[in-house]
Amino acid sequence: MTVRGVLQVHSAPPALSPHIEWAVAGVLGMAVSMPWVDQPASPGTLRAELNWQGRPGTGGEITSALASWNRLRFEVTEEASPGCDAVRYSCTPSLGTFSAVVSANGDVLVPEGRLRAAMTLASASVSADVTGPGVVVGLPGVGSGRQGPIGPGPGDIAAASEGTQAGDGIRTLRDRHGPRHPALGGSLEAELRLLLGQPWDDELEPFRHAAAGAPVRWLHATG
Repeated sequence: MTVRGVLQVHSAPPALSPHIEWAVAGVLGMAVSMPWVDQPASPGTLRAELNWQGRPGTGGEITSALASWNRLRFEVTEEASPGCDAVRYSCTPSLGTFSAVVSANGDVLVPEGRLRAAMTLASASVSADVTGPGVVVGLPGVGSGRQGPIGPGPGDIAAASEGTQAGDGIRTLRDRHGPRHPALGGSLEAELRLLLGQPWDDELEPFRHAAAGAPVRWLHATG
């Protein structure tokens, strides 16, 4: 069983072009020579496009082979095959790698589990903002305890503790992923933008337009 796909290198330093060809050749199992041309959206860099045909999963293998170089902007698409959905991978130096299942017309399809996770993260972020560190406890309606003569009740302390833990968890997530995913803001809108790959589209769109009319080459994997 074989599938078809496209590798679009939107921008790459000239010195890396032969290494890209070698990496793709290692995945496809044959020599690769890509038609490199100048990328006007980023002077001093090159772009190229390669149509390939290989076994299912080849798109992911090509992406893995190229993603370790943090100076490339590229996209890999793989058509659907029996038992496998169509998929698109995008990679930029500032955002890292994005992958998504796509429909026949190119729309991004977001799995139910990822939607639920985004909703949970956004909800937890709101709760952390309300009941995070610095929250005033012991006021009427705060927590499940009752205001005592010397301070908050046990329920208020527990509510504040849970809020602090939730706030710490969200901040840890932001600190961990924020540098590579600037759109990670905790809001539902920000999370949905990430699931749809909007930050990657925003960065790559000028390079896509500049690549219109670029020469294309077909290669068939031998494995």
